[in-house]
Amino acid sequence: MAVKAGEERNRFPALVLVLVLVDSGHYIFGRLLAPYLPPVASSFYYISLALIQVALYAAWMRRIDWRLLRDNLPFFLAIGFLIAASTSSSFAALFYIDPGTAALLTQSGTIFSLALGILWLKDRLTRGQTLGAALAVAGIMVISFQPGSEGSQSLIGASLVLFSAFTYALHAAIVKRHGEAMDFLNFFLFRMLATSGFLFLFSAASGELVWPQGWQVWVILLLTATINVTLSRALYYIVLRRMDLSVFTILLTLSPVVTILWSILLFGERPTWQGLVGGAAVISGVVLVTVFRPQNVH
Repeated sequence: MAVKAGEERNRFPALVLVLVLVDSGHYIFGRLLAPYLPPVASSFYYISLALIQVALYAAWMRRIDWRLLRDNLPFFLAIGFLIAASTSSSFAALFYIDPGTAALLTQSGTIFSLALGILWLKDRLTRGQTLGAALAVAGIMVISFQPGSEGSQSLIGASLVLFSAFTYALHAAIVKRHGEAMDFLNFFLFRMLATSGFLFLFSAASGELVWPQGWQVWVILLLTATINVTLSRALYYIVLRRMDLSVFTILLTLSPVVTILWSILLFGERPTWQGLVGGAAVISGVVLVTVFRPQNVH
């Protein structure tokens, strides 16, 4: 047992490193898919491919429990709608801002989660959290309101990312309150089933439901499904269960840095200096909010 525990400790840093790498890929994959498909359609296809992967695994394990879906249908419809809105709007933002800036702004989701905790769960802020939230909001404003002809583009892109971060934070709050006791595999399966269904409705209603053309786009969609959903979310929950929440949140602030590096390497795109300054303020605010969490909050 001691050897196994030691081996597990040795593997854990590698798991954390892989998590940061795959977590940084969301906007990179969105940027790769942008020339081939509209944002809602690309979201529908890659989520559906990930759904097939998880469904096949659950069926092979004989773990699918349809009663969970039946008994909690309003819950799954609510989070499916929110995740679909979050995913499609985050991909749409890439028509206006670069992946690095989008990834920096996504960190504002922690601030939205904090606000939801105050309004919904009646949480209270410490002084450090208040300072952190104010710093993050200032960073958001710096990124969003840039002068010149690119200012309106930045504002639209930032608004879409902030909407995406808010809807994802709202989904997380609902899951935290009503979904933590559910079997994870079935929860994950039905979560993606509902999300895929809403993305189909969104893309059909908007006229964006087009069939992917060419083998290249199918390769990107399959990679996106496997890395950005199946692998990323599995590692997310594995690491989360083994790490303190505060450390985990701070760890994921490294993700935008990796996104920026990928964006420069693959597309030659980088945030403006104003975007970097604003992003640094957002990340610093998130770190302060996390470090100064009340000790009785888990």
